[in-house]
Amino acid sequence: MWKYYQPNPAGRNVGDCVVRALSAVTGMTWEEAFCELCSDAYYMADMPSSNGVLSAALRKRGFYRYVIPDKCPDCYSIENFCREHPLGVFVAGTGSHVVAVIDGNYLDSWDSGNEIPVYYWKKEKEAMIDDF
Repeated sequence: MWKYYQPNPAGRNVGDCVVRALSAVTGMTWEEAFCELCSDAYYMADMPSSNGVLSAALRKRGFYRYVIPDKCPDCYSIENFCREHPLGVFVAGTGSHVVAVIDGNYLDSWDSGNEIPVYYWKKEKEAMIDDF
C-alpha cells in the first residue's frame, strides 16, 4: 500500500527519490541523507542520485542487492513487490526511480505503485558506517 512520504523540507518534488528512499529506510532527515549522498558523491566523483552512490550508502547499512527475475517484465509492479514482501526494509529500483518499501508499504511522494522494479536492496544485518 502507498504511504505518502515527503521529507523534503520545502515540500518540493525535485527528482530527489534517492534522498527520500535513503531517509525513509535509515530514519535520517532529508537533509542528513542529502548531505551524506553529496559527500559520498564527491569522493566517488559521481552524482548523488547515481546507483553507485546509493549502493554505497545502503551497503554501509547492511543492505544487499538482488535482481528481480525477468519472468513478466511488464506485469510485476512495486505494488506486487510489496504484497510479496510484507515484512522487512527494502529499497526497490526501477532503473529511473527508487522507492523505500517498509513492511509491505511503499513510501513515496507520489503513487509509484505501477512502476516496474528491476532490482531491490534488502536490509539483512546491522552494519556500522565506520566498518567501511
